[in-house]
Amino acid sequence: MNYINYLILSIFFFTSINAQTQNPSPMVELSRTHDRVKIEEVSGQKYTIENLLAKPIEIYIPKQYLNHDSLSLLIHFHGSSYVPIYAVENSNKPFILAIINLGHGSSAYETVFKNNESFSELITTISDSTNIQFTKIYISSFSAGYGAVRAILNNSEYFKMIDGIVLLDGLHTDYIPDRKVLAEGGELNTKNMECFLKFAEQAVNGEKTFILTHSEIFPGTYASTTETANYIINKLGLKRNSVLKWGALGMQQTSEVKSGNFYVFGFAGNTAPDHIDHFHALFDLLQYLK
Repeated sequence: MNYINYLILSIFFFTSINAQTQNPSPMVELSRTHDRVKIEEVSGQKYTIENLLAKPIEIYIPKQYLNHDSLSLLIHFHGSSYVPIYAVENSNKPFILAIINLGHGSSAYETVFKNNESFSELITTISDSTNIQFTKIYISSFSAGYGAVRAILNNSEYFKMIDGIVLLDGLHTDYIPDRKVLAEGGELNTKNMECFLKFAEQAVNGEKTFILTHSEIFPGTYASTTETANYIINKLGLKRNSVLKWGALGMQQTSEVKSGNFYVFGFAGNTAPDHIDHFHALFDLLQYLK
């Protein structure tokens, strides 16, 4: 495993939804493959947008789409840029990609897009700087990046703009009372889940696309991605199908839900490498975007 992947591991295990400490999982896992996307030279065009957000925004357009004046925009939150670049390079969909990294914990992402015009300014700036109009707008996020997605979906106008979302092992909420897990009588703070449930409802109806993946990691101090996925599945009146098959890059898939354009994919593993698997699988998941 290279230095970048170790860095991501460290970030994951020392941050959480609000930069709180989580119960640790093993850092070493040797029973699964954990293949990784390789850093490769690409032939497309890279841009950088400065001074709009706290950190630069990376823009990438695959070579075959450089002369297009209309493309689908994919905005990815959190994680090394070469992974989403690889994903759009290996997609059969006409994407322009924006990559945003804002720091540790979901609050670093949520605060920026909460109750302000940052998202509309982001869309306008990307379009103006590249002279590209967007036919569709998609958002993907890994781990803490979901904080930005929640803030964006909580704005009714922005909600309408988004055609699809991909959440890579990163949909959390807190417990009520704080840190009291479900097994001890706690409940999920479902207020933080309302916008995702609404988006899932529209995905089931074919109006949006929602792709959700989760591992078996149990943070303990806040709700796991399994628990939040279960909440949405149950509220929609759906059921998981148990499966046992290979996922991307040697991941071991154990369950799935497919209804309309709503997809939930559950995978084995409760360690840091298992978590990182989801990020590197982005290329495989883009196929489900409608």
